[in-house]
Amino acid sequence: MIVSFTSPASSRPSPAPPGDDEYRPDRPRLTELRLSAFAGHRRAGFPLGPLTLFAGPSGCGKTSALRAYEALARLGGGAGLGEVFPDPVACVPERARPDAQGRRGFRIGCTADGPEGPIRLDIAVQAEPDLRIVGERLAADGLVLLETALRDPSRRQVQAAWHTAGQAPVTRAPLPDDRLGTALIPLRVAGKTDGQRRVLAAAEQMVVALRSVFACDPSPGRMRAPVPTGSGRLLGGCDNLADVLWRTRAECCRRHSLLVAAVRAGCAGPVADVLAEPLADGTVRALLDRGDGIRTELGRLGDGELRYVALALVLLTGPGVLELDPAGEVPAALQTLTVLADGLDRGLDPGQRGELLRLAARMCERGHIRLVGAVSDATWAAGTDGVTVVHLKP
Repeated sequence: MIVSFTSPASSRPSPAPPGDDEYRPDRPRLTELRLSAFAGHRRAGFPLGPLTLFAGPSGCGKTSALRAYEALARLGGGAGLGEVFPDPVACVPERARPDAQGRRGFRIGCTADGPEGPIRLDIAVQAEPDLRIVGERLAADGLVLLETALRDPSRRQVQAAWHTAGQAPVTRAPLPDDRLGTALIPLRVAGKTDGQRRVLAAAEQMVVALRSVFACDPSPGRMRAPVPTGSGRLLGGCDNLADVLWRTRAECCRRHSLLVAAVRAGCAGPVADVLAEPLADGTVRALLDRGDGIRTELGRLGDGELRYVALALVLLTGPGVLELDPAGEVPAALQTLTVLADGLDRGLDPGQRGELLRLAARMCERGHIRLVGAVSDATWAAGTDGVTVVHLKP
């Protein structure tokens, strides 16, 4: 795999304000994804900007990069290893050979920047013969804050050691081998010493940066039929788009007007409004109001138009509308929503791609949303301010 990067000046980290030699963002966010050994990736590190596009032909590893990001996010939210990796062997590099005990696995990691500065997290996962985390390291400025290792394969636990800087330099205790230690450590560390408080702050920054991730890949085939009214929270496949429109149109007139403008720019024919209407059987259907007394069911639109409408809605809403697990204990002003969009350009014509990219750039520039997308080719994104392109080749 060959990797190259294109990062316009506007997509690089903002310079420190005058007089501040160590500027740190208030909102924790991931700035690097590392795939040391994962699926088709080896020794790979990818920069992540506010709007990042993984570009390349089929088989170059775009989807697996997004899958690794989502896996880290779910582990950061406290999910179990088996839930996050239902087919762990598929994540092992194809040519990876088992050791003398028949063990094979994979390694992934990331860097989160925020008030505590850059924090690195790296984990090693054993996929065979048993699925378990066999090593984890949380570090900042070259100092290891938390480290775990598998000492006894017969026990379903790892030995953890975290920075204390008190009477003892580290504290040791067992942790389960099917959970991310970084997500568990706030429940185990009292925060009595400066060292412990640093560990807590670093772990919390990493968890906040990882959470609030929405993996999105709209499926037009499931968006055409009326849907039952429900929670009004958009699913990753956008199947329940009509139900969400039924909710959002009444909740925020400003955002809805932005959605109408985006749909008008990306769909054929006049568009005066985008709405949902209830049907006699208790379901709702989505419609385009053409402004001349004609209403078009969204189900009559082409696949590209449906994907465009769904992706525009995702970018113009937030954690309260999308079906995800935000860090509820953290104020919304300190969180950043990250949208993972596989096949971002799938089915879109050049005009729709351009409109969607400009909308994404505007939304990401504000700082409360980030987008990581996979596209087959990114030449159409060249010259757009704020876009980081990661070129992948098999």
